[in-house]
Amino acid sequence: MNKDIMIGTWAWGSGYNGSKMVFGKGYDEETLKSTFEKAVELGFVKWDTAAVYGMGSCERLLGSLINGRDDIFISTKYFPNRRFRSGALEKSFAESMERLGIKSADLFWIHKPNNLLENLKEAVPLMKDGRIKSIGISNVSMSDIKTAESFLGKQGLRLGAVQNHFSLLRNDQQPIIDYCNKKGITYYAYMVLEQGALAGRYSAEKHFPTFSMRNLAFPKRKFRKIAGLLGMMKDIADKHGIDRSQIPILWAIAKGAVPIVGITKPSYAEKLSEALKIVLSDEETDRLTEEARITGIRQQGMWEPQ
Repeated sequence: MNKDIMIGTWAWGSGYNGSKMVFGKGYDEETLKSTFEKAVELGFVKWDTAAVYGMGSCERLLGSLINGRDDIFISTKYFPNRRFRSGALEKSFAESMERLGIKSADLFWIHKPNNLLENLKEAVPLMKDGRIKSIGISNVSMSDIKTAESFLGKQGLRLGAVQNHFSLLRNDQQPIIDYCNKKGITYYAYMVLEQGALAGRYSAEKHFPTFSMRNLAFPKRKFRKIAGLLGMMKDIADKHGIDRSQIPILWAIAKGAVPIVGITKPSYAEKLSEALKIVLSDEETDRLTEEARITGIRQQGMWEPQ
């Protein structure tokens, strides 16, 4: 099993920017608790969250599930405003730690490169005293990465990770992935399933909930364009005896990325565990890449830089 796989929890939070608003449906806490327990049982101990997922509700729920365990790797994030505010990063960090019920973060992210150097400077004391064990930057360009590396290097520190949008329908990250792998920076790919569009459970006929951000991001016309890709995913999945939803995850791994996979049911953890026994061939990876290219789709979140 790829132990580096991170489990994402954006769909776990309630309220603003939470499950109902983004995904169009909520999830009961008992199911999420069972999901957490099954995932950890299967060896998935790396968990990713953020202060803005449900505006803190996701961190609180995850914290209640961790409940003092010391075998869980926690990744969380600070979303900076456009205008730098001194003390905001440290304040957000402290509030996240309180909600999660922990004293230090295994991986702490600057969620967007607004005022990147100023925010990195504010993170340095937290890194040096061990409250932040590793620092990451998200939604960034190659220039941002090199800027962060240079600044942290002068402090005797290093950039630990990069997290960007990368999927079959957002395949423009290979130079950054290759650079990160060469430099020992872990590259985490988020939205590898495009919020369910590539999971194989939805189509133009069985579409996303109407009142959800993902419905706006992926309308029915786009599902019609990816019908061939979804069909190819099914053929490859059937050949390997796994669920079609796992093919984009295996593709991202084959491209050198570490996927962040959102799961909301115990069965999803089981499907992921089974799929990670499979390695896609170069031929399968290339076929998927080409079929995705033919769709002409390049997905982008409203929060992402152009």
